[in-house]
Amino acid sequence: MNSLWVLVALMAVVTYVPRMLPMVMFRRFTFPPFWKRFLRFIPYAALSALIFPGFLTSTGNPVSALAGGLAAFVLAWYRFNLMLIVLGGIFGVMIWQSLYN
Repeated sequence: MNSLWVLVALMAVVTYVPRMLPMVMFRRFTFPPFWKRFLRFIPYAALSALIFPGFLTSTGNPVSALAGGLAAFVLAWYRFNLMLIVLGGIFGVMIWQSLYN
């Protein structure tokens, strides 16, 4: 049981240090406006790269997945609640599959 706590502590250090070091090292450094704009888009790009492949294969039919994704996109565009966006995507898939399968 002792080794488990040591393992958890080491994992905490390993995940904390890479997040803490850039904040400490670049604390006084100011980025030029171009790099600030560029870095602001990284979370969106990374999230899209992680979600998009799984989203296309989630239903087994890429066309119904695109229908659900389109429904979710339209709801997100109009800034609906996140729960409504998810439900809209699910219902988009359900409607597509009931009409065309």
